[in-house]
Amino acid sequence: MPRFTYPELPLDALLRRAAVRDPGGCAVAAGEDEVTFAELDDRADRYAAYLEQRLGRRGARVGVANVLDADFAAAYYGTVRSGNTVVLVNPLIKEAGLVHVCAAAEVEVALVPTATAELLVKARERLPALAEILVTDAPDGVVPADTVPVALALDRVPGGRRAAHGSGEGGADLSADACIQFTTGTTGLPRGVRLSHRNLVANAAQTAHAHGLGSDSVTLNHLPLYHVMHLNSAIYAGARQVLCADPAPVAALELAARAGATHFYGLPARLHRLAAALRPGEEDGAGLPAPPAGLSLQAVLSGGTALSPAATRQLQGWLGVPVVQGYGMAELSPLAHSQDPGQPLTGSVGAPVPGTECRIVDLASRAPVDVYSTGEVQIRGPQVMTGYLGDDERGHLDAEGWFSTGDVGYVTPDGVLFLVDRLGDVFKYDNELVSPTAVERILADDPRVADCVVVGWPDPVHGALVWAGIVLREPTAPGLLDLVDSIVVRANERLAPFEQIRRVEVVDSVPRTPIGKPERRGLRRTLQERAAAEAAA
Repeated sequence: MPRFTYPELPLDALLRRAAVRDPGGCAVAAGEDEVTFAELDDRADRYAAYLEQRLGRRGARVGVANVLDADFAAAYYGTVRSGNTVVLVNPLIKEAGLVHVCAAAEVEVALVPTATAELLVKARERLPALAEILVTDAPDGVVPADTVPVALALDRVPGGRRAAHGSGEGGADLSADACIQFTTGTTGLPRGVRLSHRNLVANAAQTAHAHGLGSDSVTLNHLPLYHVMHLNSAIYAGARQVLCADPAPVAALELAARAGATHFYGLPARLHRLAAALRPGEEDGAGLPAPPAGLSLQAVLSGGTALSPAATRQLQGWLGVPVVQGYGMAELSPLAHSQDPGQPLTGSVGAPVPGTECRIVDLASRAPVDVYSTGEVQIRGPQVMTGYLGDDERGHLDAEGWFSTGDVGYVTPDGVLFLVDRLGDVFKYDNELVSPTAVERILADDPRVADCVVVGWPDPVHGALVWAGIVLREPTAPGLLDLVDSIVVRANERLAPFEQIRRVEVVDSVPRTPIGKPERRGLRRTLQERAAAEAAA
């Protein structure tokens, strides 16, 4: 493997470098607010100065809500520049999750919007380390009791240019924590992932290379939150970022056209809705509408969970550009694999990004397996986290430095990775491994299905049966039982014998995580209780 190189810089120096190279260039555009690289760098300096004065030391942890706003970028880099660690706070989580994150990370200062600040005020007695709450979205200065408007706090400190973190005498410790990001918690309580300067800078370079980002790129972020992968890679490349807070996919495409976006980053859930809306009307056979005029996209990029092959084909045909998927997780900073925008292989998550190794190991013996053999995905590379909060620094790696992802998949001779499912989600029918995601893809390809979820129904003979929960596109259609039977028959014709759907129910909705993954843990628990009750009856 050719050696992959990336700059040996602290994370916030990426912003300083971009400000020096193109001070007047637009770094982030959010609505009417357009911030140049120099202005963003100055804002980061102001946050750094405030935190240095407020905390009086390095190594503290600062909670920063990753709202889709340019000021998050300033607070993120400013915290790192002050020598402290950013703890990413999801502003969409509820009080219990918020308390868990802030308590586990021992957050001392929180930079959050009003709604999150109100929750923190209520929970303050359970957060003894929390010394100050700054409200980031109060332009009129009206904030909850016991909090401070961020503008007032920043005005209290002198201005002036700050040194990039660690760039003074003695150099930077690139192995030090720059950011703590919590997992989604689909298999238990969210865990704090410790990411170093080296992790994040390396992955910024890897992502920019894999996605073809340069100083002439314009990224459109159609996401509910500001993901640091998109922030860091765009700053690394000197690209312009356009933030779209409107959840409607068509509105986001119209903004992409106006902004001259070259890269469109979207969530699979939103892209699935867009693809579904594009299906020709069944009654009149009307054709597809034209895409917004003026689009200059080079690629649509999707991540977080799988985008179905059917939706991928639909969007690629409509937009005339590749729809690219990748693979990663918080523990990998986050990107490990990406499809080639020039030749995306539908159904895969692509090859490893530069400087990354991937192998598949047997689920039982843990020995590496051959190509096309299914097993657990392991990753090795500079983006692998330094560890979890509270754990030994190297306890997450095996003796050879491999990180076990908990995902099941296989690779082709060219090193392209195909994911099967999460290790905790797969189940066995007669000793054959069943992937819920694979069955869901078949079901979702039926135009009568609006959404679906698959889990294992405990069975004493076979181990587990395939249970499917289906959301119908027309739930009040006549002949409901015949319709559901027809959907199952159609799907089973395309499934292997061990994948056959043997239990099915119509459901109102599919519970999902904030990034769109099916929330199977609670559903499995419910079905286990129902299966036990049936067996006892």
